[in-house]
Amino acid sequence: MSHLWIPFGDGIDENARPVKENLITPNARGVVLDIGAGHGHTVNYLSLDTVTKYIALEPNQLMHAEIRARANAAGFTEESDTFQILPYGAEDVASIVSSLGRPDAVDTFISVLTLCSIPNPEDTLAALVELVLKPGGQLLFYEHVLSPRDDVAWWQRFWTPLWSSVFDGCCLDRPTHIYVKRLDLWSSGEVWVGEGESEENMLWHQLGKFVKRSM
Repeated sequence: MSHLWIPFGDGIDENARPVKENLITPNARGVVLDIGAGHGHTVNYLSLDTVTKYIALEPNQLMHAEIRARANAAGFTEESDTFQILPYGAEDVASIVSSLGRPDAVDTFISVLTLCSIPNPEDTLAALVELVLKPGGQLLFYEHVLSPRDDVAWWQRFWTPLWSSVFDGCCLDRPTHIYVKRLDLWSSGEVWVGEGESEENMLWHQLGKFVKRSM
């Protein structure tokens, strides 16, 4: 996937900038886990005033130099223990928990255009929220999802095998927002559509903010 991020990563980030500024910047706090971090663009939307540590989960080690450079430029460093890279896939929950030192270590769990490509997304998401996110912690997500329109959904399913082979497993037809909503782990949550987005778009996005129920 690193070969795609080199030409496209900055452009994708720039196009989504208003969305990320409204979703991530005012809400991210404490220890932040960014799954599928790519080149670490999420760190540009974090404030040192509210975020104590940025943890980039990225299995592709070819991405790590870019993540580190971007995090350091934003003021998050390994030397100050405000930055960490975890070289695992999102499904490797046991390794993630081990590297964090304990369960329930994360205050804010962020997924930006990532849940479309991870294996077994519903089970992986449930395990991450249950074992990694603190009670009272929050999930912030921005994902393209299965359209509610039957005609658009047909084309999403039609193109997904080819799209997935080109874009490293990315699926156009995942109802990710539904996966999130039906997790029985939340005390509150909301989902909304990206501003100005049409349901006719095969890359139709949903955003969400969910708070994990306190035990």
